[in-house]
Amino acid sequence: MKQSAVDSVIAGLKAAGISVVCYLPDSLFKELYPALDADPDIRTIRVTNEGEGAAICGGIWLSGKKAALVMENSGLRASIEPLARMGMGAGIPVFMLMSYRGDLGENNWWAIPHGMTMEPLLNAMRIPYRVVNREEDIARSIADAVTWSNAAYYHAAVALTGEIVR
Repeated sequence: MKQSAVDSVIAGLKAAGISVVCYLPDSLFKELYPALDADPDIRTIRVTNEGEGAAICGGIWLSGKKAALVMENSGLRASIEPLARMGMGAGIPVFMLMSYRGDLGENNWWAIPHGMTMEPLLNAMRIPYRVVNREEDIARSIADAVTWSNAAYYHAAVALTGEIVR
């Protein structure tokens, strides 16, 4: 991930009012995590799985702050149950920023299923999302998703394609 894309992500998170980021490290965002950790305006929380991160983000929202769950798209499968309970059951939104593993151009056989299942799962959960493949669209897409999520009391997601993260 180029430094300019990292900067766009952080600018987008800040513009959206995100003050806490939960993340489970993945290799496609490896340049993003140290930058998030170093930013004085963003508190980072490393989690052991994405479901835990979704629950923490929901709790942060209940405290009146905005949080983001940053993860590889494979984490969507791990976080489906907490997302369903919070979003469908209680109206507690979680914004997700995902790297799009399994996107066209993926060269790891084990990552292909992540791309095959991400969009069908988002659609099944009725989670609106935007797949971003241009760096200049990152910040606006994050702001749009966070704004929608907080207005709708439901989840939203942004997935950054291989064109941005590789």
